[in-house]
Amino acid sequence: MKAMVFHLGSINIDRVYSLDHIVAPGETERASNLAFFPGGKGLNQSIALARAGAAVRQIGAVGTSDGEPLRILLSENGVQIDAIQTVPGETGHAVILVDAAGMNSIIVTPGANACVTTAQIQSAISTAKSGDFFLAQNETSCLPDAIRLAHRANLRIFLNPSPITPELEVSPLELVSDFLLNETEAAFLANCPVSTDPGTILNRLLFRFPNARFVLTCGAAGAWYADAQTPPFLSPSFPTDPIDTTAAGDTFAGFYIAAIADSLPPREAMRLANAAAAISITRPGASPSIPTAREVARFLASKSCASLSSRHES
Repeated sequence: MKAMVFHLGSINIDRVYSLDHIVAPGETERASNLAFFPGGKGLNQSIALARAGAAVRQIGAVGTSDGEPLRILLSENGVQIDAIQTVPGETGHAVILVDAAGMNSIIVTPGANACVTTAQIQSAISTAKSGDFFLAQNETSCLPDAIRLAHRANLRIFLNPSPITPELEVSPLELVSDFLLNETEAAFLANCPVSTDPGTILNRLLFRFPNARFVLTCGAAGAWYADAQTPPFLSPSFPTDPIDTTAAGDTFAGFYIAAIADSLPPREAMRLANAAAAISITRPGASPSIPTAREVARFLASKSCASLSSRHES
């Protein structure tokens, strides 16, 4: 039976402003476009998981005033939504600034995401079986309790500790099985400058959390993997012309975890995840940019054909 991914994650409405460049403090810039998209790291990663073929049950909350379309969207994408509560008020919102090069800056207000309860999480994972996964970020309430509950249920715990907040310091991170990190998050947990080379960061993380596995995404450079038995290695990215990088990390996370759930080794899982992320950045928006497993397979097949053709020509 396929592993279930129990996913504690945020559900947002994204307001995406297109700008020539990201504004500096005190600067005013006129946006060339404003678009509204469904988003939130939780919603994005759940959709990525489902489109990659994983079984996923989202735990979260939306507001009565604007949340139902997001529940419907998740359900239409194959995500189980019975553990998503509807609470008074508004759903979480994000303001996303995207510059001409596709880079972004994000501000999030939690809204209903701050209303998730420990009892809700406990109820949602009460049906978990051996071999199931638990995934969380840091955009909802109750993260420390959620990690403890998932550990007691013997779930393999994946954590994407975004955003970095004081709550992370009181979370039982030693119980986390797998960390999915960008360079800023990894440097924070390793207590070193962001400019530190990935190998050093990963070695420091392994010293702090010797039983965990680490995936460190480094943008256009690709992603690194390390665990106690595996020296750090780089999985290169696939070069593309970016339009919007907003969902790249979430797409990578969803496809990576889905591949691990299918028992693929980390190197193969990371190649799939890099391919999915490469497709996503060529499209606008967050969840609308996430590809399907079939699209990723076609993309990788085209790269293999191109590589064979190049070898024959040489």
